[in-house]
Amino acid sequence: MIRYGIATILAAAAAAAASSADDRFDRWDRNHDGRLVRQEVPEGLRPNFDRVDRNADGFIDLEEHLLVIGRSDERPGSARVRVIPDIDYAGDGNPRHRLTLALPLEPVVEGLLPIIVYIHGGAWMEGDHRGGVAAIRSLVASGRFVGASIGYRLTGEAGWPAQIHDCKAAIRWIRSHAAGLGADPAKIAVMGHSAGGHLSAMLGVAGAAENGLEGDVGPHAGVSSRVAVAINFFGPSDLLSMQSQMPENGVIQHDAPDSPESRLLRGPLQSRPDQARSASPRRFVDASDPPMLLIHGDRDRLIPFAQSVDLAADLKQAGVEHVFVEVAGGGHGGFGDPRIDEVVRRFLLHHLHQMHDDGNVPESMVIKLGE
Repeated sequence: MIRYGIATILAAAAAAAASSADDRFDRWDRNHDGRLVRQEVPEGLRPNFDRVDRNADGFIDLEEHLLVIGRSDERPGSARVRVIPDIDYAGDGNPRHRLTLALPLEPVVEGLLPIIVYIHGGAWMEGDHRGGVAAIRSLVASGRFVGASIGYRLTGEAGWPAQIHDCKAAIRWIRSHAAGLGADPAKIAVMGHSAGGHLSAMLGVAGAAENGLEGDVGPHAGVSSRVAVAINFFGPSDLLSMQSQMPENGVIQHDAPDSPESRLLRGPLQSRPDQARSASPRRFVDASDPPMLLIHGDRDRLIPFAQSVDLAADLKQAGVEHVFVEVAGGGHGGFGDPRIDEVVRRFLLHHLHQMHDDGNVPESMVIKLGE
């Protein structure tokens, strides 16, 4: 078993001082899953894709990108974030059991700071924790939050519930070390896109061990994995209903034996109803759940918009405080609308800093792209 001292963790910061991500990677990574596929790279640079993709796995992660373009970062505020990569939160050497910390160098409030934990997407098949800091960097640079980006085992290695077991183990590690990081262990928010949104929602609604999803990963058994806030960008909420809710122009057959959901469950989705329910946030909603923010495009061709509509309805019926943002005209991410970032910021300020004047958002709202 590996034990960590906070001095040991912070000592790693010197090696990571230049690890701020390049602005181009952030802009190109439209769905914020921490990796670039060929279509996300500008057309003029695509002939170089295979050269940059050093491990030939079909996508460019942040480290591969930085090896080519270097680590200079001249964006305002980027110097105010210290990044500490590749912390083994489970103590077992598995490269998927790693997290990256993002610490503000200039806190602007007294006392312990809330923590924002980002969970990457990629259909539970792809992605990496190293690119996730890009999604939360501006919040950390504000000096009001500590950040972390966590990894988990992908479906090529393990099926459900390994993914939620890993996320819970990462939350337990973060909570166990929070005070030494200047962070408040009672104020942990989780946020993710697509598969990461699904896992964030699961952490929100299935935070207690009695739900049978706690697992035994990592050295911090007995530490709570409950979170204070969950933010779900267009993640699935009810696996068994996904195909029936798909639009006519949908691009995934969710019930197919090789779909992301079937790979997650280690068999055709509809043939594993019990496992599918255990991986569906809607099945766990109750009045004890923390506040949740849902954001989903109404033209999503990968994850049906109705998945978030139904989850929002369940949260309302259970009396759970929540906000549902419909992105009118939005697909599967890549919204590019600063109003969405503002909703996230205000939601976090409201629930984690009790800044009610600056943080109030209505229970539901529509953001129309292009207006």
